[in-house]
Amino acid sequence: MAKLIYSAITSLDGYVADADGKFDWSVPDAEVMAFLNEIERPLGTYLYGRRMYEVMSGWETAHLRENQLPASEDFTRLWQAASKVVYSRTLDEVTTSKTRLEREFDPGAVRAMKEESAADMSVGGSELAGVALKAGVVDEVHLYMSPILVGGGKPSLPDDIRLPLELLQERRFGNGVVYVRYRTGL
Repeated sequence: MAKLIYSAITSLDGYVADADGKFDWSVPDAEVMAFLNEIERPLGTYLYGRRMYEVMSGWETAHLRENQLPASEDFTRLWQAASKVVYSRTLDEVTTSKTRLEREFDPGAVRAMKEESAADMSVGGSELAGVALKAGVVDEVHLYMSPILVGGGKPSLPDDIRLPLELLQERRFGNGVVYVRYRTGL
């Protein structure tokens, strides 16, 4: 059975975007991006909320950009090869390949996807991840904690859930980012 993994780049005080909606502080450097690619390589499907999908859809044409770093080129290939499911009540259509649109997040359908999938899956976007965490379908939480305090904004984790976690892995990077990987459902 495939695992569903919530992965996010977050500020040290727990936000994926600041109060102005900016996340320029979260752009990974080459070392972090290369590590992230190795973590993402086994993924076969990305589950996104509308806003995260709109951000990530830029990878659809990233291969057309000149002077990309090798780690960015690698991620572009990984992202383009994966299937995507976008959960949105407001989006009219999806514009990227290997992508389907679902109007509602159905935990039962996600469990069935996990049962049928040969490759692990990722849920992206803190709001959708919060729904998935509350529904009990997330198997692991991967956080890349950036060495910055932004003082408020969009939280990386929901504040109305209690969930014990088991630390599986941690790694420090030269730029001060700390990666932590936890298993849920103890």
